[in-house]
Amino acid sequence: MASLKEVRARIASINSTQQITKAMKMVSAAKLRRAQDNITQLRPYAQKLSQMLGTVSAGAETASESPYKQTRAIGRVLIILVTSDRGLCGAFNTNAVKAALALIDEKYASQARSGSVEIMAIGKKGAEAFQRRGFKVNTHHVDIFGSLNFNTVRAAAEEAMEGFANGRYDVVEVVYNEFRNAALQIVRTEQMLPIVAAESPAGNASSINYLFEPSEEQIVTELIPKTIKIQLYKAVLDSNAAEHGARMTAMDKATENAGELLKELRLVYNRTRQAAITTEILEIVGGAEALANG
Repeated sequence: MASLKEVRARIASINSTQQITKAMKMVSAAKLRRAQDNITQLRPYAQKLSQMLGTVSAGAETASESPYKQTRAIGRVLIILVTSDRGLCGAFNTNAVKAALALIDEKYASQARSGSVEIMAIGKKGAEAFQRRGFKVNTHHVDIFGSLNFNTVRAAAEEAMEGFANGRYDVVEVVYNEFRNAALQIVRTEQMLPIVAAESPAGNASSINYLFEPSEEQIVTELIPKTIKIQLYKAVLDSNAAEHGARMTAMDKATENAGELLKELRLVYNRTRQAAITTEILEIVGGAEALANG
């Protein structure tokens, strides 16, 4: 049985840890509200933009000529992996890394064996995980979350788009956690480039006559790159909100576990203290009896 001093030290240590987890939960809750507002506001815009692109592309010859829709034999692959910069958020980062590894094993195993799979890491945890596994990791945009806004994400999207248009990459995939609520994050894998043809809306879109102003070519030329950048921005905002939700949930559970452990330790402490007192009383009574009989 542990001594009273050891039990007191453990109780003090767990008390201190519990205060930290409570504070982290409160900080994550505050950040989650802002991050949730950001992704909630962007989603309708991103969805409508993708729908508009699909509608216009269905009847536009210019769209099929876009360098971002060109399908070619897959030789070089870029995977944009969105994780967090810090841990203590449950299985948030682990799930994203596992999904990226599963994607490589299922679709790009031959490219991985030849060293033709590159990881663009957004978030330090993903970069560290793939660097340990010997992959080529692009860390130019790893610190995006330090100043998260559209411009920082746009730089990452433009680098991927330029690489695809120049033939450096033949396909670009995005792996991220989609935010549903504080307790639920779903890992998503989406092909960013080449653009996957959208399903035609109700009716045959190709039979509809559209009026373009200023011109079909200009609209499609500007719409496609903008849509790609917005979709990556949405993925990063989703991941940011999901991270804070996962950390808040993890810290809440850690705080509860610390409370349960404290109850058990206090019970052990009281039992140990009672046993020590009983032992001392028995020693005193035994000594008194020995003196009386002597």
